[in-house]
Amino acid sequence: MKATPTSIFGALLLEPNLFQDSRGFFLETWNRKAFAEIGLDFDFVQDNHSKSGQGTLRGLHYQMRHPQGKLVWVNQGEVFDVIVDLRRTSPTFGRWEGFRLSEANRNRLWVPPGCAHGFYVTSETAEFLYKCTDYYSPGEDERILLWSDSQLGIEWPIPEGSAPMLSARDACGVPFAQAETYGDSL
Repeated sequence: MKATPTSIFGALLLEPNLFQDSRGFFLETWNRKAFAEIGLDFDFVQDNHSKSGQGTLRGLHYQMRHPQGKLVWVNQGEVFDVIVDLRRTSPTFGRWEGFRLSEANRNRLWVPPGCAHGFYVTSETAEFLYKCTDYYSPGEDERILLWSDSQLGIEWPIPEGSAPMLSARDACGVPFAQAETYGDSL
């Protein structure tokens, strides 16, 4: 597996070893020893799988009391995946970076705890998978950063003249200037 640092402190783009022949392909989606060798020695406690239609935007989500590290990838289709660093002590606090994750490139992305995360579906449909280092904590622990905040200036690949499909709660995210962020605890 090839691990490439991103512009967000602690985030990694991971290219798995792919074994392919006339029958198809094989790759490891998770191997604790291999991931520990590149500095990702975490206990994943929850796996999630979502399917979304083209134009769907999910995010930007995070949790305050139970921050989640996430290992994310696309099983079918393609998404534009975004992380925003919300760790005040991080050298990349307040910055975002986007990645094309797809079934074609099979890349994984490590999203460190303390980052907001979301994605926009660019293909007809996309199946998105992720492993989490802490449990989903709905209600008072959930936070949503406004996907369209001009201060962040995220360059979503949304076709001109169209709007993303959003959940009611994602449409009501808070701007970065008003968002609750992480202090020294991460």
